[in-house]
Amino acid sequence: MGEASLLLHKEEEEEEAESSVNRTGNVWTAVAHIITGVIGSGVLSLAWSVAQLGWIAGPFAIVFFAAITLTSSFLLCNCYRTPDPEHGPGRNRSYSEAVAMSLGKNSAWAFGLIIQISLCGIAIAYTITSAISKRAIEKSNCYHNEGHEATCEYSDTYYYLIFGTVQIVLSQAPDFHNIQWLSIVAAIMSFAYSFIGFGLGIAQVIENEYVQGSLTGVNTSSAIEKMWLVSQALGDIAFAYPYSLVLIEIQDTLKSPPSENQTMKKASTISLVVTTIFYLLCGGFGYAAFGEATPGNLLTGFGFYEPYWLIDFANACIMIHLVGGYQLYCQPLFANAEKRISDKYPHSGFMKNEFSVKLPLIPAFQLNLLRLCFRTAYVVFTTVIGMTFPYFNEVIGVMGGIIFWPLTIYFPVEMYFKQRNVEAWTKKWVMLRIFTVVCFLVTMFALVGSIEGLISAKMR
Repeated sequence: MGEASLLLHKEEEEEEAESSVNRTGNVWTAVAHIITGVIGSGVLSLAWSVAQLGWIAGPFAIVFFAAITLTSSFLLCNCYRTPDPEHGPGRNRSYSEAVAMSLGKNSAWAFGLIIQISLCGIAIAYTITSAISKRAIEKSNCYHNEGHEATCEYSDTYYYLIFGTVQIVLSQAPDFHNIQWLSIVAAIMSFAYSFIGFGLGIAQVIENEYVQGSLTGVNTSSAIEKMWLVSQALGDIAFAYPYSLVLIEIQDTLKSPPSENQTMKKASTISLVVTTIFYLLCGGFGYAAFGEATPGNLLTGFGFYEPYWLIDFANACIMIHLVGGYQLYCQPLFANAEKRISDKYPHSGFMKNEFSVKLPLIPAFQLNLLRLCFRTAYVVFTTVIGMTFPYFNEVIGVMGGIIFWPLTIYFPVEMYFKQRNVEAWTKKWVMLRIFTVVCFLVTMFALVGSIEGLISAKMR
């Protein structure tokens, strides 16, 4: 299919899409979506990451990944409309559509494989974190009643099943446009527990009357062990900026005028500045409070025991936020998979038919059998994998290593080259190639170390 016919086909699809989707988003709804997507379970490991890197490299790494993510988001915002980012006739309603239009079928296939693995990995990480937070609430109450030296051990199975059940219900929402309210609630929750972690860190520093930590971070018994921990810390920080996965899907909720890419760039800047400040405060004050003993998860590792009710509230906020975050990342995966299945079997009633369901106390809603079966099976899968590998820092580091370079660096840069017709060996081409190679080396270092950590944790 030639470029002209592709654009014509896109315009036809656009007319259909415009008639069925009412885009009402603005800068602030986009900010809510972004904060929900960016501030997730990754923020809870940042104090531990800073502890491994030390007072110089730790904050620098957070700012470094933030700057890379913002640069990438600006490149990606321009890929929403093709060929003109401001007034192009065709919308790319997802990241995968943008890759297909700009880079072709082979790149789209590779992208699809990577992003499905990434979205699935994030869902697993969120499942693990939610279960850990639920368990932390019970442990907090136990420590308060029985003393800080009490055993207070609880099985995880019950918590995983609760989270999975909630996600099965919420996953029946037809698409991304139906969960804006959930993103707003989740964004409020993320602010709440970030403030609590920050506040408890300050309180602990005041109680200690000095700042703990060192310029080089946690001391280890060997240089090899230190190297693995540093690489895992970089993976954890990379995971804290997974925004590129859902950027275009969020951009597709925006009304115009003004042009969607202008609104999205403004929302991206606001969101990443705010989240990076939170990250620096939470990571820095967590390390300042505990130094060498900084826990892997700031609010569930029990550096903080009191006030127990505040620990409980913070972990409840984490759970509510992760409920929304899970949907934010899974809805694009659901939509893509179900579209492929429906296209393969276009005349199947199982794929197309909607049934109205009315349950007590809630409004009637539409249920589709494909949606019910596929999404339920997916949630069950992520829940089982989370129960099998319940290692918070290690899983987050692996996912950060897998996600960051291809989705945040490689594809946005390649699409920018194609869209702007950047010639090889020009100044802009050389700078972006250096940018790509440096980020690749850092990400591979983080991935290898995190995989080593996961294997070691499983063997223990």
